[in-house]
Amino acid sequence: MRGRLQLALMVMALSVLMASTAQAEGVKSSVPTLQGGIEEGNPQRSDRNQSVTTTKIQRLNEIELPATSVKDLFSQSSTPNTSSPIQITAVRAVPTPQGVEVVLETPFGEQLQVTNRSSDNNYIADIPNAQLRLPSGDAFTFRSEKPVDGVTEITVTNFDANTLRVTVTGETALPTVELFDSDTGLIVGVVTATSPTPPTSETPQEDDSIAIVVTGEQDGYWVPDASTATRTHTPLRDIPQSITVVPQQVLEDRNVRSVTEAVETVPGVVEGFSLSGVPGVGASIIRGFQQGTSDGGGSTLRNGFRDLGFWGLSAIGTVEQVEVLRGPASVLFGGLEPGGVINVITRQPLSEPYYNVALEVGNYGFFQPSIDFSGPLTDDDTVLYRFIAAYQSAESFQDFVNTDLFSIAPTITLNLGDQTAINLYYEYLETLVDSTELPGRLSDGSTIFPRDFYPGYPQFNSLEATTQRYGYTLRHEFSDSLQLRHAFAANNSDFDTQESSGTELADHRFLVIGNNSINDFSWNSYFAQIDLLGEFNTGSIEHQILVGFDYSNVANAQNFGFPTNPPPNLDISDPDYDNDDIPEPIYDRGENQDTIESYGVYVQDQIALLDNFNLLIGGRFDWISSIGEGDFRPGRTSDNSAFSPRIGLVYQPSDIVALYASYSRSFQPPPVFGLFNEGGGGEPFEPTRGTQYEVGVKTDWLDGRLSATLAAYEITRTNVVTPDPDPVLAARGFSVQVGEQRSRGIELDVTGEILPGWNMIVSYAYTDAEVTEDNSIPEGNQLTGVPENQASLWTTYTIQEGDLEGLGFGLGLFYVSDRQANLQNSFTLGDYFRTDAALYYRRDRFNAAINIRNLFDVEYFDAGLFRADPLTVTGSISWTF
Repeated sequence: MRGRLQLALMVMALSVLMASTAQAEGVKSSVPTLQGGIEEGNPQRSDRNQSVTTTKIQRLNEIELPATSVKDLFSQSSTPNTSSPIQITAVRAVPTPQGVEVVLETPFGEQLQVTNRSSDNNYIADIPNAQLRLPSGDAFTFRSEKPVDGVTEITVTNFDANTLRVTVTGETALPTVELFDSDTGLIVGVVTATSPTPPTSETPQEDDSIAIVVTGEQDGYWVPDASTATRTHTPLRDIPQSITVVPQQVLEDRNVRSVTEAVETVPGVVEGFSLSGVPGVGASIIRGFQQGTSDGGGSTLRNGFRDLGFWGLSAIGTVEQVEVLRGPASVLFGGLEPGGVINVITRQPLSEPYYNVALEVGNYGFFQPSIDFSGPLTDDDTVLYRFIAAYQSAESFQDFVNTDLFSIAPTITLNLGDQTAINLYYEYLETLVDSTELPGRLSDGSTIFPRDFYPGYPQFNSLEATTQRYGYTLRHEFSDSLQLRHAFAANNSDFDTQESSGTELADHRFLVIGNNSINDFSWNSYFAQIDLLGEFNTGSIEHQILVGFDYSNVANAQNFGFPTNPPPNLDISDPDYDNDDIPEPIYDRGENQDTIESYGVYVQDQIALLDNFNLLIGGRFDWISSIGEGDFRPGRTSDNSAFSPRIGLVYQPSDIVALYASYSRSFQPPPVFGLFNEGGGGEPFEPTRGTQYEVGVKTDWLDGRLSATLAAYEITRTNVVTPDPDPVLAARGFSVQVGEQRSRGIELDVTGEILPGWNMIVSYAYTDAEVTEDNSIPEGNQLTGVPENQASLWTTYTIQEGDLEGLGFGLGLFYVSDRQANLQNSFTLGDYFRTDAALYYRRDRFNAAINIRNLFDVEYFDAGLFRADPLTVTGSISWTF
């Protein structure tokens, strides 16, 4: 099978090259016109810009030869890169005697081409090769509500990765709109829908009465670009790998409480291990491989930088969107599992005042007030801020469990001129769990007690944890084509846990309390990165090159203990939780300290060979040093290195279709706590390696409102640790690295807007993840927690007009097939079909919603044998002012 897949990859790559050459013989032309005003007979301006856009695929004999000297290279790099969208850095709405003018400002007063049309009461102007950006480089949406009589709103938003859309909506008729140039950019002149008088081109005067709402969120379900795959803002269709973006609107519509819940609509991603029901603590399984449970969060990112992951608290209120890159990502981020990586993008300071107050309440004692404030601190917008804070209190369906979570997250952005910006951030989270939630299954897979039964002694189960994140990012633009970026990120997390839970049943009645321990974990990670991002041309070939260096240090200190007097068995027919005869445990304690230090250098080039043929190539080299010491870590050090390449091709046979193929590798540092390799010969383990081949197709439908990705892949994970074949050495705990695991699959992802107000996300994944070589696990056994079939549908509809405008409905369907609970495949976690629902009302700045999770109260388990939440109802209300 592997040989056939590799052959298929080569055949597809050859077909792409042949098709590209054949397509180079043809010319494709699209000539949109701007007639002035609106197409349906509106007055024209004599100074209106006419625009004609022609797309031509170059013939081979028309391709300009690359530079042959350093002088030629820099001469060509100074030529404007027409493929890079012009950035709209500010949008202003100012009144005129006839109406209002919306000014789209560009850094250097670039000329913008416009294609306009009308639809019902909407005037729509599409501006190709332009994108709306904040000073920090992030996308945003501009909205002016009821700026003049007869006009409902004016919006300016990124329609796709290369197109800016201006929409003017009339209340009862089509508004009158004129477009004309200014020294700073483009002016959109608007008068009322009933006024025949065109706007003036005279310099407008500012007026504070205009209602403007500028937010840092990306409206809608489809996001045209992402940064996780390349560390640059790259259109999704130009990335030769599967990537899914879960935007703010989806997080709000579903009202998710954690990142794990946020990615439930992503194909190939399912919930992995969790931790005692702690808010925001958990891990996901991506393409068959568990992420971030023992490596200090190495498989999770936060704004593109290493995070604590499983051993770090998180609050969903600070999240702007979540990007999931499926497949190896070591080429840019270092040691990772091969299944993929989850990158959480946080909310950033805004250039316009924004204040949001919210309250959520729900069953099981759920209560959460929160605030989100942002805006400028200075009149010239050189200092921007954002402050997010929340408090959460909740009980559980399991008796005795009660959880409190407090979080604050201040952020400051300093705009030091037009070319330099510094972002400073801090986040603090603290949780207290009086009695932690316990697994709902025993070690043999049986479930012998109801949901609300507590299978342990609540007084011996608790958790206290704090997490702090702080750091900064610096960006400096030397020119339009060269940029320096630098970042520092620190993550500190402390977990104090006490656990005492049942593991098996004796005499069909007494629960054996066999899992007893006390642990004080301290995870500390520090990350620093610097890179250069440049654009230049070699002849007609365009390059966007990234060169960087990063350093990370992850240290885990553990103080642990096991009781010398474990508590007595628990009678499940008549549990006595307050037994006065139970003595306080006395623990035999020990300490361990593990540290992983790594240095990495990476280079990446995004090459536009033709208008419809792109090449992505990159490589990274890492040096890793691991040190383990302590009572159960006889002092040991290992030094390793790893090279992680990636190469991918994207061919676009039409404006709406992109075909891609890629090859990539990953590595993960060996666990410090593992015993030595090769039968006790004293050699430390080497990193595990992942190798992926992937092919796929990406399409855009309905004028770009709906996108789909279909992908097929094969990932092989090698250097897996398995017991030594010598039974004597295996009994002593020694291992060898000859194990292999493989995951193959097909994934489908469809996202976007079907009709105005009707959004949808559909996903399906088929995953065959199995053990292919091992000394103790039978070959063919399925990997832990991986369903063969996974499917989801989430859809919403919002009424667009009339008295019920703003009223919306949501429905979610989630299916996960059977999964194996362990590598031995000794028992199975059953399949489940869960239904979610939502009812919401959004009008102006008011938002109210009711969200229902697990509508039909289906019982199922995660990979950590914890029961999923039963029927959960949450009511929320918020006001933005």
